[in-house]
Parts: sequence; structure tokens; C-alpha cells
Amino acid sequence: MLHESIIKPIFRLLLLALMLTTIWGCTERNRQRLGKSNEIEQLENGADLDNRLNTIKKRGKLICGIDDRLPGFSYKESDGSYSGISVDLCRAIAVVLFEDTSKVEFRHLNSQERFTAVASGEVDILSRNTTWTFSRDTSGGLDFPPTNFYDGQGLLVAEDSEINNLNDLNGKSVCVAANTTAENNLGIQMRKRNLAYTPITFEDTETMYRSYESQDCQVVTSDRSDLIARRTSFTNPGAHKVLDLVFSKEPLGPVIANGEPEWFDVVEWVFYATIKAEEMGINSQNIDRFAQTKNPAIRRFLGMEEDLGKNIGLSQDFAQKIIKSVGNYGEIYDRNIGKPFDLSRGENNLVKNGGLLHSPPFR
Repeated sequence: MLHESIIKPIFRLLLLALMLTTIWGCTERNRQRLGKSNEIEQLENGADLDNRLNTIKKRGKLICGIDDRLPGFSYKESDGSYSGISVDLCRAIAVVLFEDTSKVEFRHLNSQERFTAVASGEVDILSRNTTWTFSRDTSGGLDFPPTNFYDGQGLLVAEDSEINNLNDLNGKSVCVAANTTAENNLGIQMRKRNLAYTPITFEDTETMYRSYESQDCQVVTSDRSDLIARRTSFTNPGAHKVLDLVFSKEPLGPVIANGEPEWFDVVEWVFYATIKAEEMGINSQNIDRFAQTKNPAIRRFLGMEEDLGKNIGLSQDFAQKIIKSVGNYGEIYDRNIGKPFDLSRGENNLVKNGGLLHSPPFR
């Protein structure tokens, strides 16, 4: 039997250990409750610490995936600057998030790597000539904000070519970008007509057009806007022509990762702001004239009354920032596509002007 002088110290030690365990457990439970309470409070206030929008804001810049060889949409100029309607969308987003259009890092992505880059989070947004399709939207972890350019697939051939329509492609070699809707559309059209042809596919579109110009293929196919823009960079543009035919519908627009509703809302309403501004007759040159307007719809849109921006984590005057920095949709189109390539707006006009573009109400 243990002596009493030994038992008492052991008992005291056990009692002390029990007390410390109890205190630690209470403290840990309180810490967890506090953490959970803070998390609930943040969620109730609309904050998700792990969402893409917060990640972008904390980083201090937007990472925008583009094709930097696509004139009119996303093109890297010789001085290192970027231009195009897809580039301007990223700049518009940057100005509402950081009040600075330069807070964008542009990353070139080819057609094969672009979707993986979005889904993995390597880029925040893909802003280049990407077609919105059922399969892309419902698989692969992708989400498609509104279409910002309506296009269709066409054919570019030599001016003296005898190719005038799809039937004339029988027995011909056709250059086409790999892993694109253009490759798929071409195959469907040829099978439908039971025509034999030789597809020559490319991962890089720059290489594709150089191969066509070197006569490695007799035809090149892509979105018509792309064909028209690329033709202007040829050594002898007049020796080539874009046929007056369209054999697909290509709604082009930005792409983000799925499951990011806050980020989706920002991209969506930044784009719609450029449309709404044009619908209201507001542009980068005349916006200051609306400072004293009595029109309630315009005042609400420009943030002079009601704070619509707070619902998507933006400032009250976010629409003003967009218009002053990049302009309305008409200005963006004319600057990047209309004037440089003499391409009429067509479907990319406002609904009231016979096009497809319109904005939901800002209210």
C-alpha cells in the first residue's frame, strides 16, 4: 500500500491536470463559438472569404486570360499595350474594383489551355473569342456571363479562288483551329453534304494564318470577325477575300469558373452598364452633362440616387467609372472593330437599332 505522503502529491497533480483540461476545453469551445459567430456574421453581411471576388480584391489586380494575337478583341500591340473589346471588358471590371484600368494582368492562352486555366483559377476571367455552347456551359466547371459579341463562322480564300460556297470545299484542304467550335462546325457541314476534305488543325491561330498565307491549305475558317481582322495583317490583303456566307451562330463572350455568383454578378452588370449607357445616350464625352439631370432612371443608373452598387460589392457610382474610362458599348465597338476593320455592327447593335443587344433595367 502507498504511503499517504506519496498519495497526496499524486492526487494534487491529477486534480490540477483535470482543472487545466477543463479550462482549455471551455476556452477552445468559446473560441470555436466566436469563430463560428464571426463567420455567420460575415455570411449574413454577404461576405464569403474564399470567393473569387474577394480573392481578386485582396490581390489588388485582375488576371484576365486572352488571345493576345486577335485584332479587335484582344491584341498585344508592338509597344506592349493591349487593345480590343475583350481587353476593354477587363479594364472596365478593373476600374470598378480598383478605380484603375491598369490593374489588370493579361495572360495569353491558346484554345487548348484556356478552359483549364479558368476552371483551375489560374485566371479570374477568360475574355477572348469564346463561343457559349450547351456542352461548355454544363460541363468542365465553367460559367458564361452575357454574350458581348454575336458572330458566325465563315471562310477566307484567295481572291482568284473558285471557292464560293461550302460545296466548293470538296477535295480541298482547310486550315482550322483545333479544339474549337470552328473545327466541329466544319466537320458537321462537310458530313451533311457528304464532301471529302482535308482538315489541317492548329493549336496556335497565328501559325494557322501563316500556314494559310504560305498556301499550306486552300481555305481557312474561323469566326468572320476574326477572318476580317486577320486579313488586314496579310502581306497582300487584297489577294484574299472573306466569303459572304455564314454557316453557324457564334455567341462570343467572357467565361468564369462555375459556382461564383458574386463574381458572376460583377462581370454581368459591368457589361450591361456599357449597353445601358448607350441605350440612354450616355457616352464618355457627354457624361458630365448629365450631372444635373432630373431623369430618375438616369440618376439611378449613374448612382446619383439609390445605391445599386452595394448589392454587388461595388461603389454607388460604378457605372460612371465604366463610362468615363472605357465608354459605352458603341464607343468600345467603334474604337476596336468598327473603324479599324470597317465592320458594321449588324447583330451587335442595340435592339432598337435592329440588333440583339439590350440591358435589363437598372432598378
